[in-house]
Amino acid sequence: MSAARPAGLRAFASDNYAGVHPDVWAAMADADGDHAVSYGEDPTSAALQEKVREVFGERAFAVPVFTGTAANVLALQALTPPWGSVVTAASSHLIHDEGGAPERLGRTPLVPVPTPDGRLTAELVAAHVRRNGFVHASQPAVVEIAQATELGTVYSAAQVRDVADAAHAAGAALYMDGARLSNAAAALDLPLRAFTTDAGVDVVSYGGTKNGGLGAEAVIVLNPEAVVAARMVGPADVPGGDAADARDRARAALGYLRKQDMQLASKHRYLAAQLLALLTDDLGIALAAQANRMGRVLADAVAGLDGVELARVPEANAVFARLDPDVAAEVRLRHPFYDWDAAAHEVRWMTSWDTTDADVESFVDALAAALRARRPR
Repeated sequence: MSAARPAGLRAFASDNYAGVHPDVWAAMADADGDHAVSYGEDPTSAALQEKVREVFGERAFAVPVFTGTAANVLALQALTPPWGSVVTAASSHLIHDEGGAPERLGRTPLVPVPTPDGRLTAELVAAHVRRNGFVHASQPAVVEIAQATELGTVYSAAQVRDVADAAHAAGAALYMDGARLSNAAAALDLPLRAFTTDAGVDVVSYGGTKNGGLGAEAVIVLNPEAVVAARMVGPADVPGGDAADARDRARAALGYLRKQDMQLASKHRYLAAQLLALLTDDLGIALAAQANRMGRVLADAVAGLDGVELARVPEANAVFARLDPDVAAEVRLRHPFYDWDAAAHEVRWMTSWDTTDADVESFVDALAAALRARRPR
């Protein structure tokens, strides 16, 4: 695919293509007014921590980073002992789209579990933790789920709780990759806490970049006791010394790991400002709701086209379909998108917070025209 594109590009390739929401720009401008203490000791960063406690629970704290890959690696490092492994769906982003970072940088073995729809279940987890205590096997230390999943499906709060109970019964923590956490909240019509903290998740990432941010993600610790790395923090390493509680130790451990992972921003306030803006008045959920709505509009519009087969009903902002590769190539000239499974002629169309009805109409028109051109006369 050529990198040169005409002005006015409207893509369905990834929600990463979308720009920055005006409220996020405004929040960064507000944070830009004067000097501020670096490395997270500024008022904007303090306000973010207060908001995170309000949204996720009193014991929660956020560790902002630049990328979703960094959030995943940092979270798994914090939760996994040297002999531990991570149980995850075979279709997960961890396995297919992190460039080997969890294994290479986090030194974390991944155990892929086949699933029918991208979602782990309690039964699937139980089947993959049977070698606990067997010295010749890596020990399942973390169960990882994504919300929404790589296949565009969404876990209900009850489904998250079932997986959390299975993980905890096996002595493992539950980590939720929340690159599209706001899309899941919008799809479920639930506050973020309802299917994270209240459903037994130990650590979650919060995605801002795909949802109106410039480049900001966060690891949010919900259950400090689950942070294995915190047990390695001695009294001299944490403010409070011997009197430090689990939350203090977890914060210290994540701080050290984040620095080693090269994710500690000196001008931390600009990361915090983005995340704070998205969490304030549920802006992030409102933006994700628009992306989800456009996904449904797109799916409904293409469902009646001869030559298009929807792979599954969209639950968030991802639409998967099968169509002729030549048709796909023609439509990409106007509206870029990616193959999902080229061998099966399956593509993925992503809608974004700034996708409009006019964008969908233009895409459907291009698709219909390409289908007509390929139809035998």
